[in-house]
Amino acid sequence: MKKRPHIFQLTMILWFLLGISFLSPVSAENPLKVTVSILPQKYFVEKIGEDLIDISVMVPPGFSPATYEPKPKQMVKLTKSKIYFAIGVSFEAVWLKKFAGVNPEMRIIATQNGIEKIPMMRHLQDDERHRGKAVAHAGIKDPHIWLSPPLVMLQARNILNALMRGDPAHRKTYEDNYKKFISNVVDLDLKIRNQFTETDRGTRFMVYHPAWGYFAKAYGLIQIPVEMEGKKPTPKGLQQLILDAKRDGIKVVFVQPQFSTKSAQTIAKAIGGRVVFADPLAFDWAKNLLMVAQQFRDVLK
Repeated sequence: MKKRPHIFQLTMILWFLLGISFLSPVSAENPLKVTVSILPQKYFVEKIGEDLIDISVMVPPGFSPATYEPKPKQMVKLTKSKIYFAIGVSFEAVWLKKFAGVNPEMRIIATQNGIEKIPMMRHLQDDERHRGKAVAHAGIKDPHIWLSPPLVMLQARNILNALMRGDPAHRKTYEDNYKKFISNVVDLDLKIRNQFTETDRGTRFMVYHPAWGYFAKAYGLIQIPVEMEGKKPTPKGLQQLILDAKRDGIKVVFVQPQFSTKSAQTIAKAIGGRVVFADPLAFDWAKNLLMVAQQFRDVLK
């Protein structure tokens, strides 16, 4: 009579046949699968994880993280992710719980932890008492924390901790990459500060969507938004924006590719200026931020 295989042996054979992924260590050939909300986050995670990480981005180029709805194939792909790096953009408020339902084993990391968010700026276009002023909106917090190098350093620490916990075998690699990345961010911060050494503190610039609040705060500037609470300006508000731009000597309205430029074009034409694209969601974060800083500097002289 043949001896029956031990139950432990059968179990091990079953695991082998199924090819369970967690039995394989993280390596360049078998990277840790993670998902991020927006492209700049991919840049941050890639700098710290390098080829040990396989990164998926939820919001593709050309779409807004304020209104994005994930596609079915993205939800399927999400089932393989071990970590989801959130950042506090609007679509996450609706979708993070659904992501957790699709993949209960996936850890959701709030990379914005430890950052005190500032209110979104809005332009008081129709308020007779404060017309023409840019003020904070008490009820809406600004999610664009990735546009301030000092705040990116805090986000990077949260990313590092998550990667070391998810893949402790490569802790030193992640730490070394993190230190190198932080050094590069410090250098970038200094370069941007040097761009504005001859710009008066509190100098105003006009943007369609108020994405540059943290950038403005970091470098002593004030953004004047055209859009208010996600809505186009009223005709009266548009006229007030034109008057304000003329008063402040503004000749450029900055817009991002994810939004309509119609209102910005109207203002630019009225002030004899132009529209310039400044993308807050570009993948090459460092190169893009320095380029935008140079654009701001050139028009603020």
